[in-house]
Amino acid sequence: MADEREELVTERFAAESLVQSGADDLERAAEAALRPRRLEEFVGQRVVRDQLSLVLDAARGRGKAPDHVLLSGPPGLGKTTLAMIIAAEMGAPLRVTSGPAIQHAGDLAAVLSSLEEGEVLFLDEIHRLARPAEELLYMAMEDFRVDVIVGKGAGASAIPLTLPPFTVVGATTRAGLLPAPLRDRFGFTAHLDFYSADELERVLVRSAGLLGVPLDHAAAAELASRSRGTPRIANRLLRRVRDWAEVRGDGTLSLVAARSALDVYEVDELGLDRLDRAVLTALCTRFGGGPVGLTTLAVAVGEEPETVETVAEPFLVREGLVGRTPRGRIALPAAWAHLGLEVPHGSGTLFG
Repeated sequence: MADEREELVTERFAAESLVQSGADDLERAAEAALRPRRLEEFVGQRVVRDQLSLVLDAARGRGKAPDHVLLSGPPGLGKTTLAMIIAAEMGAPLRVTSGPAIQHAGDLAAVLSSLEEGEVLFLDEIHRLARPAEELLYMAMEDFRVDVIVGKGAGASAIPLTLPPFTVVGATTRAGLLPAPLRDRFGFTAHLDFYSADELERVLVRSAGLLGVPLDHAAAAELASRSRGTPRIANRLLRRVRDWAEVRGDGTLSLVAARSALDVYEVDELGLDRLDRAVLTALCTRFGGGPVGLTTLAVAVGEEPETVETVAEPFLVREGLVGRTPRGRIALPAAWAHLGLEVPHGSGTLFG
């Protein structure tokens, strides 16, 4: 239940904020038009690309389905895109579902029994798969077989059902929550890292070409620097700058248009949004830099503790703006500098 609550919080804020890496249904529809179709079109993740290319080339050479693939990493880095690319590269159909959608073993058995030979089954959020379905998946992945239970009670019997060879592509933002037996059944695992500014510029140039809008190099660099290392956020910002340029500008995505649009949407030079800055401001000005408890901090910014912890905190910690200690959250020197404040002497932070 805690995981489900966190996913809902992240999805809600993705709809409200340009720089949160989650996505709702409308966001996913917009992304579909910009997704690369082939591995050579996929920007970034060079090591993962090379490894996956080898796996797929070998499978094609043998004329067999590739090993099961597990993709892990933060939201918005391309796990779903890579699953679609795997199916396209193998010339196989793609079946898409998710962990939360499969709550019973029967739900998974129905999906598995309808798979064609070589088909790719994409299981998003695989860490949220129900335990009974998870145990059924073990046998299906390893032996390409499922046992269908017929009847109930003492008269129940198991009928083995042979499955055609297929490939499971699992995606997770929390690889640590996957049980070892499930993790071990994947022949290839890959972790996707955040993108560099140069890689995000290439993503933006490609997306601008697909959208048919002129994008200046300086504007691409500006957007890349505020995208939190995440292609999904970069493409989202690009679409909002396009809106500004078409409504209030001359249609060109220039540096002026980029900065003006990001000012309208309150995305600052580090990629922080309203909630991020509210957390930093509360930490530094109300609590003297901390340490302060999560619940108290959430009350100060008018949000739920889960929202602060799952939406704002990960990026602030990664950028060295906020620290976690046994006594609570603290503002690090970079947070004070970003707000244009000086670290007060004798404050409760580790640096006072």
